[in-house]
Amino acid sequence: MGNQPMIVLSEESQRTSGKDAQSMNITAGTAVAEAVRTTLGPKGMDKMLVDNSGSVVVTNDGVTILDEMDIEHPAANMIVEVAQTQEDEVGDGTTTAVVMAGELLSKAEELLDQDIHASILAQGYRQAAEKAKEILENNAIDVDADDTETLEKVAATAMTGKGAESSKDVLAELVVRAAQSVVDDDGSVDTDNIQIETVVGGATDESELVEGVIVDKERVHDNMPFAVEDADVALLDTAIEVPETELDTEVNVTDPDQLQQFLDQEEEQLKEMVDKLKEAGADVVFCQKGIDDMAQHYLAQGGILAVRRAKKSDIEALSRSTGARIISNIDDIEADDLGFAGSVAQKDIAGDERIFVEDVEDARAVTMILRGGTEHVVDEVERAIEDSLGVVAATLEDGKVLPGGGAPETQLALGLRDHADSVGGREQLAVEAFADAIDVIPRTLAENAGLDPIDSLVDLRSKHDGGAVTSGLDAYTGEVVDMEEDGVVEPLRVKTQAVESATEAAVMILRIDDVIAAGDLKGGQGDDDEDEGGPGGPGGAPGGMGGGMGGMGGMM
Repeated sequence: MGNQPMIVLSEESQRTSGKDAQSMNITAGTAVAEAVRTTLGPKGMDKMLVDNSGSVVVTNDGVTILDEMDIEHPAANMIVEVAQTQEDEVGDGTTTAVVMAGELLSKAEELLDQDIHASILAQGYRQAAEKAKEILENNAIDVDADDTETLEKVAATAMTGKGAESSKDVLAELVVRAAQSVVDDDGSVDTDNIQIETVVGGATDESELVEGVIVDKERVHDNMPFAVEDADVALLDTAIEVPETELDTEVNVTDPDQLQQFLDQEEEQLKEMVDKLKEAGADVVFCQKGIDDMAQHYLAQGGILAVRRAKKSDIEALSRSTGARIISNIDDIEADDLGFAGSVAQKDIAGDERIFVEDVEDARAVTMILRGGTEHVVDEVERAIEDSLGVVAATLEDGKVLPGGGAPETQLALGLRDHADSVGGREQLAVEAFADAIDVIPRTLAENAGLDPIDSLVDLRSKHDGGAVTSGLDAYTGEVVDMEEDGVVEPLRVKTQAVESATEAAVMILRIDDVIAAGDLKGGQGDDDEDEGGPGGPGGAPGGMGGGMGGMGGMM
């Protein structure tokens, strides 16, 4: 090819490599962590997020904040994924996981500046994470599935610092009752079987648990009963209508009598369907599809309360709750297919009519009605309840908890520093950096509570050195106290998952030494480096990606 240059990338592409790429990605990751850091702990602050249409979200829930923020930088999005994974796996601890990931990156940058290779850092971090999980499991406290008191403490701890804190005792009791109601035979808890209905109006203390299902529908005919006691319930995923033919057909009517005969036949078919339901003994019918007007008339005549176009999830919840089988062919329905509910009634909640299915013998699906003074309050209470349900479910499944207040992190840091002495080579520095990064949790708890972080860390380490492994920081008094005695406990899985997710994300970002931004990436490419946040810009990203971090900064 002689001396002609070989062009690999297009002119519109931009490339950052080596330490510049690593620094850029670390800056993006730590920026995300800093955005949510002030929300951590019982005295964490809230964030107000406003979108382009003016919708407002006020929350201190880590994953909600990150979901609402306009983040475009790819490395920053990797940190957001940490929060999403934590939310999916446990339901709580999202801020902890993100702050931990950010601090791991920050400590790694110091070692990269000392010419420690990223691969050595990655290996050391992975070793430290494995040891960390082992230390956490050794310090876990066993909890029995019937230990309602401890489960309520777990639920209350998850709500502390959130909008529901003022009513956490009442709500914690509801959460534990709900979770214990839907435990499967193998000990697992599917929180999808706990429905949450929000009502604007009334105090949060007035929230209640319905041992059954609330269906956001009304009876289909005014002449149907409002309430049915000791109801036999039929669930249909087929319509109570005359079935249409699968082929395109045409009926030519030449005589009025023929038309009447045709209509009578349709009416007879509908009457037969309703008669089948009556013969089976159904008092209440929930239909996933439509109910013909004539069928509604016959159902009302028979004193049957019917609901049409119920959601599939509602039908499945009713099946679990009442024990009814879901029927696809009305001709096949029998008495054994029906479920039972002590009460099915149409009631008013804050101006909306809904069907309450209650007093079931063995409620395997329940509904929580959450109340609050305003829509923002109710939404934040709902987020707190979802986190609380997640941690109670994790505790029921695993049977292990850890003390809160920074106690497990302090014990982890001490254990990892001891372990670092047995690690050979430069990986030892990475393990020590990991231990230093873990300290960010108790340090942040102290900062957010307005306490001196250095004094708090020294007090915590002193207690743990003396063998008091359950000692944590009381954010309200500033004292180091026994968290287990104070009832501040959280599931083991919250901490192990946070360590695992944070480590994987940090390692993935550290191993990237080349960033190539194509010309058509979101954010646009132009000639003005200042506008675009070029390699030296505030976002530290090439081209369009710098604009993404700039957008995020605006949200913060």
